[in-house]
Amino acid sequence: MSGSVLDERGVSALAKRLASELPTGAVLWLEGELGAGKTTFARAFIRARTGSGGGTSPTYGLVHRHAGPRGDTLHLDCYRLRAPEDAADLDWEGAANADILLIEWPDRAGSWAPSPDRRVHLHHQGEHTRRVEVLP
Repeated sequence: MSGSVLDERGVSALAKRLASELPTGAVLWLEGELGAGKTTFARAFIRARTGSGGGTSPTYGLVHRHAGPRGDTLHLDCYRLRAPEDAADLDWEGAANADILLIEWPDRAGSWAPSPDRRVHLHHQGEHTRRVEVLP
């Protein structure tokens, strides 16, 4: 699905579908402006991977590990990084060992962020809809 206009339910459904499709070891980047739905996507993705109600935004902790029957999903939210050099303090070794690595605001981590297997761009389309592009 590329360039689709989705409401919150559609964003969540897309996240669940990608959670079932991505292979172990995949890196997923979530990109888009503030409030575009990255956290909504991340929550649905993590719930689908772990089978639990987890998936809160790690904005204050920056890194959350979510264990599930299909392996660990590591969720990094780089929004609060002031400069790419700040990303050096994140657990990139642990990230390399995650079954799935989900990174919000990867551009703020600069070269520290591993190359993505998939990228999801979310953009405001209207008050209750988002334009969502899924890129390899």
